[in-house]
Amino acid sequence: MLAALENGRILTGEGVIEGRALLIEGGVIKAIVTRDAIPDDAQRLDLDGGLLTPGFIDTQVNGGGGVLFNDAPTVETIATIGAAHRPFGTTGFLPTLISDDLHVVDQAMRATEQAIAQGVPGVLGVHIEGPFLNPKRKGIHDAEKFRVIDDEAMALLTSLKVGKMLVTLAPERTTPEMIRRLADAGVIVAAGHTNALYPTMRQALDHGLTGFTHLFNAMSPLTSREPGAVGAALESQEAWCGIIVDGRHVDPVTLKIALRARPLDRFMLVTDAMPTVGMADKQFTLQGRHIRVVDGVCVDDQGTLAGSDLDMVSAVRNAVTLLDLRLEDAVVMAALAPATFLGLGQRRGAIAPGYAADLCLLDDRLEVTATWIDGVTA
Repeated sequence: MLAALENGRILTGEGVIEGRALLIEGGVIKAIVTRDAIPDDAQRLDLDGGLLTPGFIDTQVNGGGGVLFNDAPTVETIATIGAAHRPFGTTGFLPTLISDDLHVVDQAMRATEQAIAQGVPGVLGVHIEGPFLNPKRKGIHDAEKFRVIDDEAMALLTSLKVGKMLVTLAPERTTPEMIRRLADAGVIVAAGHTNALYPTMRQALDHGLTGFTHLFNAMSPLTSREPGAVGAALESQEAWCGIIVDGRHVDPVTLKIALRARPLDRFMLVTDAMPTVGMADKQFTLQGRHIRVVDGVCVDDQGTLAGSDLDMVSAVRNAVTLLDLRLEDAVVMAALAPATFLGLGQRRGAIAPGYAADLCLLDDRLEVTATWIDGVTA
């Protein structure tokens, strides 16, 4: 069925277009046309003056809707997480498993394959954050789960049959050769929860590492005589950096400085969201620890950060208000940048002919009023 979305503003790579309609057919954007060029057989939908943007893509989603991926790595959990985040503009996501035993990693990967096969809306792959991390930068992760990447782990991590596979690891806890093996097998490799020195990070980047998980958090800092993981990230003009823009994980001034050091489209907005997103109940249990939301962030009883209560449209708004970004740039960081990081930038993350009809409609307050995934609205 041909659909025409009209009477709205459309955010494209060239800026905001007015007085046009977006044609969608078969889950794909067909064209952007003048309203008098809308075919007679098209089903017309009035956008009521709203702003149509690409749907947001979140590469780090631990939970939502009251469920945590680690607790039950199943298709049902993935569907619940996706449904909880969709009202906030997320049309693509990677369910994220924090450090756990390899058999749980296997369950998470198999559940992701099944979710994609069953057509669960928005699932693009899976993010395995650990257990190949450094105890010195463990954050809320359970260090008892940590291990090195051996042949058993390598075989598992390279076994995903459909979707995108993202692995966060500490480069100093493996070898450049292992990173190259992962990258050559199609795994997207990011650095996180790492205490690596700059030379180690530089080697990892040279051997196929392309991302940094929640920049500044749980990684060796930039100092006067040792650039650390943060320095390697800021120096790189090619790698993608996930940032949690909630005003608490990283000071906005620090993020503003980072944004001036490298291309904006190499930053990705992420939520690192926990089960509390979309829920009135703002507490949960994480691997036996009580977690509650305090001032918008999740913490354990000792005050250790444990992910966030952030959603993607709030991250976009925060990027505008806290980081002084143009809305157009914030949307790129929420859509096209993560799509490109995942190798999907030729099909998702933008409004253009041939792209998937993954869309988000915003009102003047930058609140989400509708979403489409593959042309289907919720």
